[in-house]
Amino acid sequence: MATVPSVSYSITVRLEVPAGGKAVSQLTHAVESAGGVVTALDVTNAGHEKLRIDVTCAARDTDHAQAIVDQLEAVEGVIIHKVSDRTFLMHLGGKIEMKSKVPLRNRDELSMAYTPGVARVSMAIARNKEDARRLTIKRNTVAVVTDGSAVLGLGNIGPEAALPVMEGKAALFKRFAGIDAWPICLDTQDVDEIVRTVQVIAPGFGGINLEDIGAPRCFEVERRLRELLDIPVFHDDQHGTAICVLAALANALRVVNKKMETVKITMAGAGAAGNAVLRLLLAAGARNVIVCDYLGAVHKGRDDLDDSLRWIAEHTNEEGYSGDLRGAVKDADVFVGVSAPGILTGDDIATMAKDPVVFALANPEPEVSPDDAREHAAVVATGRSDFPNQINNVLAFPGVFRGLLDAQAGEVTEQMLLAAAEALAAVVTPEELGPNYIIPSVFHPDVATAVAAAVRECAGGRARGFTEA
Repeated sequence: MATVPSVSYSITVRLEVPAGGKAVSQLTHAVESAGGVVTALDVTNAGHEKLRIDVTCAARDTDHAQAIVDQLEAVEGVIIHKVSDRTFLMHLGGKIEMKSKVPLRNRDELSMAYTPGVARVSMAIARNKEDARRLTIKRNTVAVVTDGSAVLGLGNIGPEAALPVMEGKAALFKRFAGIDAWPICLDTQDVDEIVRTVQVIAPGFGGINLEDIGAPRCFEVERRLRELLDIPVFHDDQHGTAICVLAALANALRVVNKKMETVKITMAGAGAAGNAVLRLLLAAGARNVIVCDYLGAVHKGRDDLDDSLRWIAEHTNEEGYSGDLRGAVKDADVFVGVSAPGILTGDDIATMAKDPVVFALANPEPEVSPDDAREHAAVVATGRSDFPNQINNVLAFPGVFRGLLDAQAGEVTEQMLLAAAEALAAVVTPEELGPNYIIPSVFHPDVATAVAAAVRECAGGRARGFTEA
């Protein structure tokens, strides 16, 4: 639930009020008295006796929106006609579409775009499959694939319910990188079926973006697809998150004048995102890391380790700490949370080392209240848009795929991820860098182009290490 009114719960109330008197001015007062925020007030029909008005306002959640409507209805002379949820209106009929890039105005154009002319192009591709990248949408198209098992913070809600999210992802691909992406929502959570389905549809795409597939199934799906396909496979929940966290952390450490190689990092979350973040931090030079899941610190002495947790135990927590998260946070320089809401307090942050960095990325409710964390931390980042330093995957995946497609890359490598993170961090100039600006806005015009250029260069074999000058 949002703590302040948000456009995510924006409603438009169509109502009538008497043309004279104070009814119009009372509408704004009614919304504000209910704790909402009026963002627009439009007169849509004016008469001598009645005015029809659309009142648009932001609420905290669905119940709060209803409370605002009730408050408006209580104003003397107001008649409510219709209440529209603007978020639902945006989704009516879906958010994306396919349209032709070429005109089809006459028989000549039709004969080139389709039969008989298209047969010549098909035969050219049959002789050389690589021509598909040059002569079809393959060169600029990504499949956004999900099984609906781990959608946002909503859990296993299924492929149909995942579709609006995947549509949104496709819209972001287009908006920020000019990439044509298409949602592929699979009605199966069987690894073999997912892998086989993606394998057989792959010829029509230049890349595969895995999305919202639960751990540990996602690890095997990604591994097998990378072995089978000759196009890049990128799991955004893992690698997109990792790129953004590394970029933001590199800049945060510059703010507090600490080094990746020497800081103590405590992580909460050992799932898909946590695993990928850890691996990229280690690749970037981190040495002293403790990872905690819901049972406490991951260490070699635990008897419940699966393959993923065993890897974590073998590469972190050298001293074998076996306590809980609160103990692991004590004296840490950095906390990175990709786990669950409300698992730490401000008092826990107070036990960290001097000038700590706190990334509480659980969404929508972070691991620790950002306001409480700020009382003790030098830098705080969240996954939310209503606080500074939002860690948002849209900072990474459009540019990453733009670079991959431009380079006609066949795989995604760790060096590409490091290069993308370095480029993203560098978008924030030394003059701009500060506790409340360690990562650029998703609307910064240089983000996608900088990340794409770094990935494209790396795909050509000219990558730098993250820590190199």
